Amino acid sequence: MKQASLYTAKFLTPFAVMGIRMEKGKLTGIDFLPSDEVALAPSDAQTRQVCEQIAAYLHDPDFQFDLPLRQTGTPHQMKVWQALSAIPRGQATTYGALAQQLSSSPRAVGQACGANPLPLIIPCHRVVAKNGAGGFMHHASGAPIAIKDWLLRHEGYPR
Repeated sequence: MKQASLYTAKFLTPFAVMGIRMEKGKLTGIDFLPSDEVALAPSDAQTRQVCEQIAAYLHDPDFQFDLPLRQTGTPHQMKVWQALSAIPRGQATTYGALAQQLSSSPRAVGQACGANPLPLIIPCHRVVAKNGAGGFMHHASGAPIAIKDWLLRHEGYPR
């Protein structure tokens, strides 16, 4: 028996294939999949809208996403994700500065960033370490950091 796909689309980008997850017309998750993953056309109009908006962002880093989202997380995660959404394009903040702003710890902020189910839409890539890129998707090196660097360069952040 064939298993239904976890994704309603697999969208090709310059840095990875983005697995799009939707539930009841709302975006619930974006996963960065390996670049050799096979693309999957959007399965419905809402997923097509997500892919169109990602394409618009890839063309113009000033593009503002306007998508119906379904976020689930702890109260702390939700607070961090809300703060991430307020970081302007082309700018970044450190884990420590964001932690101080939220009366939290840098490690807790980093964990919330890593747990972000909607990277790109909620720009966790805009949080960096005091001395370097920091982590991305719970990784400190490899493809996730290359994706973070690509996104920061795309948005004009001086790296």
